[in-house]
Amino acid sequence: MFPIKNTFIFLMAVLLISSRKSTQDKSQKQTLPNIVILLVDDLGYHDLSCKGSQIYQTPHIDAFAKQSVDFTNAYANYPRCVPSRFAILTANYPVQNGDIPDDGFIMSNIPGDKNVTKAIEQAGYQTAYFGKFHLGDKNIIHKLGFQTVLGAGRAGSPVSYFQPFNVPKRKNEKIKKNLIPGLDSLSNKGDYLTDVLTRQAIQYIKNRNPEKPFMLMLAFYAVHQPLEAKKDLIEKNKKEITSFDFGNQPTYIKEGTGRTKMRQDNPVYAAMVENLDANTGKILQTLQDLGLEKNTIVILTSDHGGLSNDGYKRRNLATSNYPLRAGKGWLYEGGIRVPLFVRWPGYFKPHIDSTSTVMLMDVFPTLLDIIRHTAKPVDGKSLLPVLQEKEIWANRTVYWHEPHARQRSTGESKASAIRMGDYKLIDFYKQQKVELYNIKKDISEQYDLSDDLPEKKAQLLQKLKEWKKENYLNE
Repeated sequence: MFPIKNTFIFLMAVLLISSRKSTQDKSQKQTLPNIVILLVDDLGYHDLSCKGSQIYQTPHIDAFAKQSVDFTNAYANYPRCVPSRFAILTANYPVQNGDIPDDGFIMSNIPGDKNVTKAIEQAGYQTAYFGKFHLGDKNIIHKLGFQTVLGAGRAGSPVSYFQPFNVPKRKNEKIKKNLIPGLDSLSNKGDYLTDVLTRQAIQYIKNRNPEKPFMLMLAFYAVHQPLEAKKDLIEKNKKEITSFDFGNQPTYIKEGTGRTKMRQDNPVYAAMVENLDANTGKILQTLQDLGLEKNTIVILTSDHGGLSNDGYKRRNLATSNYPLRAGKGWLYEGGIRVPLFVRWPGYFKPHIDSTSTVMLMDVFPTLLDIIRHTAKPVDGKSLLPVLQEKEIWANRTVYWHEPHARQRSTGESKASAIRMGDYKLIDFYKQQKVELYNIKKDISEQYDLSDDLPEKKAQLLQKLKEWKKENYLNE
């Protein structure tokens, strides 16, 4: 047995080591970066003034873009909401049981070792999800590791952007089955939905536990239809659009079974974009005011391209993605290319990456890599070496499959696509038509090279078929 004196010294040493370890653990948790993900709905690549829009004014996002790594070759995994959001939250291609999840799909059982969002919570983060989910109810979001949930649910869009949010404001409008829960009780009549979500997100940031890192995913319902905006912003944009000279640019061109909008001339949509920008500015200002800016990773992106196309059914189109071809629903660039900005002051040097091909399924593998959490293999890749300018992904190969075409509403046909390096091939497999483009030289996808480059066409088509076979995609 130890003498009493030696026993006392031994116990004191154990307590000191334990105390130091506790302090170190607490310090490590505090130094982990906070995470804010701003996911916009239906925002086109060229819907920002920093991306070339001459109509929409987005000064807050423009300033944020200059402070960020700006990926100009960023892609959604699908040109519609449900599969795209599935890909983001699972870090995988949106393939489920040999099919692509579409509207009505409910995300349910995600294996624990593949639950990439849950892994953030398990790393010690306090987590919150505000806004559009579209993949099931609140219980599923909790299973994904989000502790605080507001809004969300199965609704793909609001009935109205003005409170009460679940009550139609237009004549002969039907009440939707899937409503947005919880937000009416936190707002007053006439409040604007994007403002309410932002206000609640700011309260969450202010009221969080300051001793633990947090992850907030704010998924705006904006700028998805219905097209509704504040009157003062609408009137402002009406005047600006009326005085703008579009030159010889046509209003529409024919595409698929319908039209592609070629002008950004919708004042209501313009007002929605500008309100979104103002609310983004409020989130960023809150981080700065609270001294959180330097230790917070902020990611801003869109789930797919802007609504610029209709089909057999003529509709009130929101925007134009020109010079990108087509828009939401299509596998042309206008449907899948999205803005993607990543900011972490002091860690990622602001710059424009115009070479690397990246996808939204890369977001959570990147975050897990940053916080040094090991996850099981997924289709997405960590962007960390690209963000740190240690790697350039110029020759990455990525895929899409779109079997749920909507010729009535957006005009497209069923298709699959592959991009490898500068080349992109689209296989309209039901029509037995293949198109090949050099995206680097032909961003508008106007010059089909399939006849000029038969070997490249055969190479990409074979790789695409192999990928579909691996994923049991038989169409």
